Amino acid sequence: MREMAAIVRGRVQGVWFRGWTRETARALGVTGWVRNLPDGSVEVLAHGSDEQLDQLESHLWQGPPLARVTTIESRRADTDTPLSDFSVRR
Repeated sequence: MREMAAIVRGRVQGVWFRGWTRETARALGVTGWVRNLPDGSVEVLAHGSDEQLDQLESHLWQGPPLARVTTIESRRADTDTPLSDFSVRR
């Protein structure tokens, strides 16, 4: 299993980005979480196969209709820590 940690920047708060990310990740079979950060960015931690994480990252660049993503900083690593669902953290 692989883990992707990403910071998404742009107009990503107040545009339903977290809820949209949760729905998108669940549809792809990815587990993890998403949360807003104080600087206006969004943090995503996702577990899945490289293919699933590639798809999720591609979707993150699009975002929901009102979002405007300018950058995504992501890193990947192997993980043995299972996560059971994809949730929105506050």
